Amino acid sequence: MSAAEQPKLFSVEEYLRDEEMRGSRHEYLGGTIHAMAGGNRRHNEIISSIFALLRPQLREGTCKAYIETVKLHIKTSLSEFFYYPDVMVGCDPADSHDYFLEKPSILFEVLSPSTESIDRREKLLAYQTIPSLGHYVIVAQEERRIEWLQREGNSWKVSALTQPEDRLEFPAQGASLTLAEIYEGIAFG
Repeated sequence: MSAAEQPKLFSVEEYLRDEEMRGSRHEYLGGTIHAMAGGNRRHNEIISSIFALLRPQLREGTCKAYIETVKLHIKTSLSEFFYYPDVMVGCDPADSHDYFLEKPSILFEVLSPSTESIDRREKLLAYQTIPSLGHYVIVAQEERRIEWLQREGNSWKVSALTQPEDRLEFPAQGASLTLAEIYEGIAFG
């Protein structure tokens, strides 16, 4: 590839400045900027349910829930990344930037056909590098199914939840959700 064919790389500062002025959301992956696809109503309803269920449970503590417009900043030894998780919980008062978190404790991604492989591979690998992250929850929207990854020391335990009474428990954050609550009003099939 010649120098003329190589994509322009943007600095973090350029990305953050331009992202504040744009009307749409973009993720930053090591210098490249990628527009995000829009979601459908089902995707939005599931995200809204998760946020609405978490927010009152977190109200008394230091943890706060954020919905898809707050970025997640990941800095590795090789590069930096900014993602927009669908729902994010942060509990560290020192993690106080206005537009992003760096120390989330819980991340939710609601799958869509255009993002499923990214959520299951790229984001999974990136998210697992975050020392503060204890839970990564991958939520299907075409069926009642959640994959719940929980940090256990240096490894991750994976659980598949499919029954309405199955419960996600976040004791450190003082929150829990059932699949029936998350998928309330969503028809399958």
